[in-house]
Amino acid sequence: MTCIVGFIDKKTKTVTMGADSAGCSGYEITIRKDPKVFKNGPFLIGCTSSFRMIQLLRFSLKLPEIKNKDIYEYLCTDFIDAIRKCFVDGGFMQKTKDGEDMGGTFLVAYKNRLFEIYSDYQVAESMNGILSCGCGAPYALGALHSIQSNDIPTKEKVSTALKAAAFYSAGVCEPFIIHNT
Repeated sequence: MTCIVGFIDKKTKTVTMGADSAGCSGYEITIRKDPKVFKNGPFLIGCTSSFRMIQLLRFSLKLPEIKNKDIYEYLCTDFIDAIRKCFVDGGFMQKTKDGEDMGGTFLVAYKNRLFEIYSDYQVAESMNGILSCGCGAPYALGALHSIQSNDIPTKEKVSTALKAAAFYSAGVCEPFIIHNT
């Protein structure tokens, strides 16, 4: 039901993140006005899964200070703890059939670092500085892989990846929203 793309520009030491605007339910699609990529404090967040989750992360999530922790450690502990509380308070926390807590999938950028948060709350960081989630992710990753070393602006790279996802996936469509850290 979407495509979120994140790309680290090693020259500028920034992360560019983009998303489509599709809201899908079965075979129905709505072009949503509410963005799937937004800033919350020092973080750039791009979400798939549920628009309710997006609304909670955008408007209700209160993040503790980072203090003197490595950003990966902070995300794995304080950040995830705040998200879990936000999801419980907002009525979004889901349970698996085994009773485990389950959230949704989204990308998080902080300065020049890019992470993916999975529905089981694990935090992943890619070695190559490229991440994507949603039904269009395989197409976006393929497109980004083929152009990542091209000398074109990063925003254009992210846009190209989103266009590839929209071409091949029925759950991805324009307009695209693109931000950077």
